[in-house]
Amino acid sequence: MSEPTSKPAYKRVILKLSGESFCRNREGGISMTEVARTSEQIKAVVESGVELAIVCGGGNILRGKQFSAVSEAIQPATAHYMGMLATVINGLALQDALENAGVPTRLQSAIRMEGVAEPFIRRRCVRHLEKGRVVILAAGTGSPFVTTDTAAALRAREIEADVLMKATRVDGVYSDDPEKNPHAVRYADISFGDVLSQGLQVMDAQAVHHCMEHGIPIMVFNFQREGNILRAIAGERIGTLVHPNGQKPSA
Repeated sequence: MSEPTSKPAYKRVILKLSGESFCRNREGGISMTEVARTSEQIKAVVESGVELAIVCGGGNILRGKQFSAVSEAIQPATAHYMGMLATVINGLALQDALENAGVPTRLQSAIRMEGVAEPFIRRRCVRHLEKGRVVILAAGTGSPFVTTDTAAALRAREIEADVLMKATRVDGVYSDDPEKNPHAVRYADISFGDVLSQGLQVMDAQAVHHCMEHGIPIMVFNFQREGNILRAIAGERIGTLVHPNGQKPSA
């Protein structure tokens, strides 16, 4: 893995890992090979001195919204709770992979389940970060009808993160779907206002509003390229930086 040429640009980071990062491309379930590969990148981030909290998605196991739409026997709220539990399963897999790589972790859940995870307590989470532990945040906010994107934005506010990193399988934010429109343009940086006015698919609008209102930049990048998580946190110009209106991007 090639190292970034500068020290980290951010001290405390929320990393949003979607459910698809836990499985092979276009597959479901959990691939520990993929999880281990991501864990090695995370290890390099921790060794650089960054305080890192990770919010897990669960779409590789179950997407609550879509599941309720195809089954009349499942109430929408129930389906969302099932999706939140899927993120705990992913969190457990990531925790074991990180521990096997020698990275100290704590798994915290917004739904109480003391047998497998700590409850999310903001001050305890911050203390773990200060001690150099990676905190894995699962179960979203603990409430239905709130996406894990919004959960990541809220947690970024709570722990006073410097940036919200969204790790995806694409290399940034485009003017249109690049798989459907070969003329789509990738933005190196873009303001929150432009993201919302153009309806760009960065994160859901509620998550973007939270970050916009509190000046938390969002970095969208392709985590599958080896070393990209560390490069993004070092401030290298990969992916797309979404920043407050009028603020010059720092990365």
